[in-house]
Amino acid sequence: MNYFGFLAKFVIVPLVGLGWLAWRDSRRGTTAPPSLNAIPAEAALLGHVVVAFAYTTPWDNYLVKTRVWWYDPKRVTGIVFGYVPIEEYSFFVLQTLLSGGWLLHLTRHLPANEQPPARPLRIRIGATLALGAVWLGAVYNLFRGSKSRAYLSLTLAWALLPVMFQVAFGGDILWQHRRLVTLGIIPTTIYLAAADTLAITSGTWTINPEKTVNVYLGGRLPLEEGLFFLMTNVLIAFGLTLVLSPQSQQRLPAFLRRYLPDRTAI
Repeated sequence: MNYFGFLAKFVIVPLVGLGWLAWRDSRRGTTAPPSLNAIPAEAALLGHVVVAFAYTTPWDNYLVKTRVWWYDPKRVTGIVFGYVPIEEYSFFVLQTLLSGGWLLHLTRHLPANEQPPARPLRIRIGATLALGAVWLGAVYNLFRGSKSRAYLSLTLAWALLPVMFQVAFGGDILWQHRRLVTLGIIPTTIYLAAADTLAITSGTWTINPEKTVNVYLGGRLPLEEGLFFLMTNVLIAFGLTLVLSPQSQQRLPAFLRRYLPDRTAI
């Protein structure tokens, strides 16, 4: 299975399905609730695509450069930017659209949770400190730990930094919408992990066993690959939920709020 074939079968096909569901909902007038309608969903999703591409590109290039993973040259087009084939850059974009599109679909169909938590500041501080401790451990392992923890440490150090920011900014908002966030993360993580297992099994790409802890989910998928999909889906689900919430806008500085679209005028 070549890389673009993988993308076509496992990412583009379900994306087309999500696009059809979004079109159907638009025709029926099914929209997200006011608590998740601060800005147009399309703008929020495209913004996440840009951020995901910019943030993932240097990290993934470093992974390939240091042989944490590699691809089969016979299964890609040969168009490479830096150390990474064009198919991998396409995946950054397509995964964000897929996972983000799934969460947006859920916003239109799940009952809205309008009840804020009782102690919002405690949630934000406590969760940020807990994540910070894990992040510090990952950074320490990255520089002082065993080579077998390289991929694990790189993933946690890279992903937890923006997650900590998201939680510090709006952990209480995420908790308020915890059902949406959970259902936005778990199905996409399981699906993409299963698809990744097939790609690894077919030789489309290879994870370096010397730089993993050699724990395999389902007997085949390296733990670090499952963690990668979990963390990227967390970033997407957390980010979209926060961006779509009017509560988030109220926490922004005034000079930033004036650049946001006014939903009351739509």
